[in-house]
Amino acid sequence: MSQIAGASLSLVPRHVAIIMDGNGRWAQSKSKERAYGHIHGIEPVRKVIKTAVREGIEVLTLYTFSEENWHRPQEEVDALMSLLITSIKNEVEELSANGVRLQAIGALDKLPPLALRTLREAIDATKHNTKLTVVLALSYSSRTEITSAVQSITKAVVDGTLAIDDIDETLISSHLYTAHLPAPDLLIRTGGECRISNFLLWQIAYTELYFCDVFWPDFGETEFLEALEDYGHRQRRFGKTGEQVMASADYCGEECSDKR
Repeated sequence: MSQIAGASLSLVPRHVAIIMDGNGRWAQSKSKERAYGHIHGIEPVRKVIKTAVREGIEVLTLYTFSEENWHRPQEEVDALMSLLITSIKNEVEELSANGVRLQAIGALDKLPPLALRTLREAIDATKHNTKLTVVLALSYSSRTEITSAVQSITKAVVDGTLAIDDIDETLISSHLYTAHLPAPDLLIRTGGECRISNFLLWQIAYTELYFCDVFWPDFGETEFLEALEDYGHRQRRFGKTGEQVMASADYCGEECSDKR
């Protein structure tokens, strides 16, 4: 159990995913270029990572750059890729110092060569860390991910190495980018928008959703803890009734008190 700012977090999510929205609108509200907002979106990432490590969260997935973002003005795309390279180089030492392992999902081959090389070097440099896994969703599209999984499974059926009756949810999950990760327990979206934006569509079937109006550059430890506290007050039923969940919890007793 965590004790933060006088509040008790009795239920900590194992995996938190975040749609970091509002950088551009935050910059525009200050009469600045959109790139200004992206630059100031780095510090909240640091704060959220440090808080996640302290709270015992195992996986933090950050929606960093969608496949659709390639259609933004080239000047903004170039600025984002440059910022990605600089940020990874600057943060890799700190990530290791905090026991953070870096991973990435998405159509990574679409990244500029220098960005991809920098990312892979950071992934390799942090691969033995165990306190927290930070997953960057880069050039990511959930529909592309699912389409790729369907193509891979279909090829196996056509080749005769897989029977149609063997296709189930577990098999499909094993063909996704996130096959090695648990499903998100909590999805946070900042910036006041209430949509998923093609992010982890398969994986969030039973994920708790949390939307807040704060633009990402203003999102810090306090806002993150508020989201975690809100999650802790929810009852996750997974299709069961509240009475069934409570009966199961009563049956487990203290043995299950620390389970997520």
